[in-house]
Amino acid sequence: MFSNTVEFKETFLKRIEMVCGKSFSESSARDHYQTLGTMISEFVSKDWIATNERHLAAKGKQVYYLSIEYLLGKLLRQNLINLGVEETVQAGLKDLGIDLGELEEFEADAGLGNGGLGRLAACFLDSLASLNLPGHGHGIRYKHGLFEQKIVDGYQVELPEQWLKNGNVWEIRKTDGSIKIPFWGKVESKTENGRLVFNHLNAETVTAVPHDMPVIGYQSKTINTLRLWNAEPSQFPLDVDILKYKRETEMISEFLYPDDTHDEGKILRLKQQYFLVSASIQSILKTYRKQHSSLNQLHEHICIHINDTHPVLAIPELMRILLDDEGFDWEQAWHITKHTISYTNHTTLSEALEKWPIHIFQPLLPRIYMIVEEINERFCHELWEQTPGDWERIKGLAIIADNFVKMAHLAIVGSFSVNGVAKLHTEILKKREMNQFYQLFPEKFNNKTNGIAYRRWLLKANPKLSSLITESIGPAWTHKATELSQLLSYQKDSSFLEQLLKIKSENKQTLANIIFDKTGTAVDHSAIFDVQVKRLHAYKRQLLNVLHIMYLYNRIKSDANYPVVPRVFIFGAKASPGYYYAKKIIKLINSVAEKVNNDPVIGDKMKVIFLENYRVSLAEKIFPAADVSEQISTASKEASGTGNMKFMINGALTVGTLDGANIEIRELVGDSNIFTFGLTAEEVLHYYQHGGYQSDEYYHHDYRIRQAVDQLVNGFFPGAYNEFEPIFDSLLQENDQYFVLKDFASYVDTQHSIGEAFTDRTRWQQMSLNNIAQAGYFSSDRTIQEYADDIWKVKPIK
Repeated sequence: MFSNTVEFKETFLKRIEMVCGKSFSESSARDHYQTLGTMISEFVSKDWIATNERHLAAKGKQVYYLSIEYLLGKLLRQNLINLGVEETVQAGLKDLGIDLGELEEFEADAGLGNGGLGRLAACFLDSLASLNLPGHGHGIRYKHGLFEQKIVDGYQVELPEQWLKNGNVWEIRKTDGSIKIPFWGKVESKTENGRLVFNHLNAETVTAVPHDMPVIGYQSKTINTLRLWNAEPSQFPLDVDILKYKRETEMISEFLYPDDTHDEGKILRLKQQYFLVSASIQSILKTYRKQHSSLNQLHEHICIHINDTHPVLAIPELMRILLDDEGFDWEQAWHITKHTISYTNHTTLSEALEKWPIHIFQPLLPRIYMIVEEINERFCHELWEQTPGDWERIKGLAIIADNFVKMAHLAIVGSFSVNGVAKLHTEILKKREMNQFYQLFPEKFNNKTNGIAYRRWLLKANPKLSSLITESIGPAWTHKATELSQLLSYQKDSSFLEQLLKIKSENKQTLANIIFDKTGTAVDHSAIFDVQVKRLHAYKRQLLNVLHIMYLYNRIKSDANYPVVPRVFIFGAKASPGYYYAKKIIKLINSVAEKVNNDPVIGDKMKVIFLENYRVSLAEKIFPAADVSEQISTASKEASGTGNMKFMINGALTVGTLDGANIEIRELVGDSNIFTFGLTAEEVLHYYQHGGYQSDEYYHHDYRIRQAVDQLVNGFFPGAYNEFEPIFDSLLQENDQYFVLKDFASYVDTQHSIGEAFTDRTRWQQMSLNNIAQAGYFSSDRTIQEYADDIWKVKPIK
């Protein structure tokens, strides 16, 4: 149906009648989107079935990727690109008077993720399929996702993210694969035939119904599967408030990251996590039994990978099935489990390492808690045998301590591989955050620097740049990202650099139009587009960016002739609903924007833009238009970052601390093609360990800091009385935990250097080109190949 334009048009017109029950003349643009999506799904169905059959027939190992998030973005054009039929479809639709770009607007961004964790998982699925690797994703089918962000009077307002209100053309509901998940109740044990047998009684059961989505590899016959679980009521239990049970059940797959400020939210989060892993593992084993009669060699045939700690209950759940359902003894079950599970850690923030209060965990998951308790007892006994009497060491390493279950500890003890996601991150884990575990299990720890699905961020998001690259070095780069390095030969080619500048300028104009449509603010596309888009978190230091803007504003106001290179500061970020401080930063950004954008003295020298509801489809417009990529987290705090890679491959220059993958970007492009500043990770960690930092010294000795910080509380922002006191206090009363004031002077100097560098357009384009050419290393194809070779031991099935 996609072999040529004529055949496509004929099929499309027939399918409209079948799918929508209308003639073409009566059909709407939404009908056209639905029809095209249905055609793509039908087109890939044979390869999808064939891929599953190959996986069943193959004797090689397979991997199952468990993640609480998948930030997929829109799939229509990406699927067309991966199938190699985008041009045919676009031309055929045009003949029919239909704009493919307009059809894309009818697809909602899938509400299955929040930030880097979910986007990484989506990139990994893309690469698994593109490399013909047998890799399957498992997640939750959130009805509303995180939330849709609206900015009202400068404040974040959360609305339900109704991405499923018109259905999801890519999914297939598979009711026959439904799984029962038990919660609450009690566990009784008895001896049968010399074995201790456990029965879970009076459980409240929930049904997990799978919805499968095809994951289409780039120019590959491999169509892998993302299986998303929907929570639905089982047969209604006796003596239960039916409406309450139905509501509580449906809430499991309603929202991503429910507010866990109170116990109700904690219970719901823990329910979600067990729901995901129990449904997934039962489903995985059901498939496994089609190939193998026994689970004895499970770990030799499959690997279950847990993306951060959210799915770590996979460890006790697999133990439960092996012990209770399959009759294995503890030693056998434990050997299989810890050789089946691998774990990626995504943080160095101790407060982000999940732990669950026993008073919530034990009653909600009684059998799972018993197994975790046994794992902990045996592990602590081993520690005692190594260092008898060292209670502090045992307490520090224990899985259960101080009335909490520590999920990262369980993940490390119950897996065979623990990886960080950038060189610095892994070294911090080994030397500091998880040093005691590293001393115990040095063989488990390894690094896998993150990567991105670069085809989406170039072929889809930046087609003009993609065309220039292909015209210059050929198409091989679309399969092998390191081929981009051939672009280095064009560094002194003035014609190429002019084309690069022209493409960037056109992308900036496109974003400028979006900015005007969304905010009513006109921006000059010849200005520097300085962009910080990511989750709103204190350690990511959007505040440092804002204080620099306030300083620039003050500088220009005090001297209207102060020379500045015009700049548009662009922000996009969601703050977690319960994250009070982050919401204050959003309000501050918008208050600064109102002040700056309406000041005639400032004019076009500066504009500040906050784009609401940051998401993948918006990111695809932002990255190609950016000149400067803000990666300014407190050194040692950002595990890796992947936005830095997406900016880099689109030619933006990084201004960043030596944190996460910024370090590896610098190693690739060299000091002359990146702007670095601020404390190093070692210096930050030294301050945390030994003290010695006094933020008020910087406040008192740097008038630029004092002026900007005072403006948070001195009435500088009309109508914002006491609004920003928590930010003021965080910097001074709480001693500036993330070293914003310490790094301020270095950041200001570096930003001044960026302005000067931008005025030399030829040199800037050379720097931009160098970043594009060196970005191939950060392909998720490379990352996934490393996982496949070093951890999962999976090979392509063709």
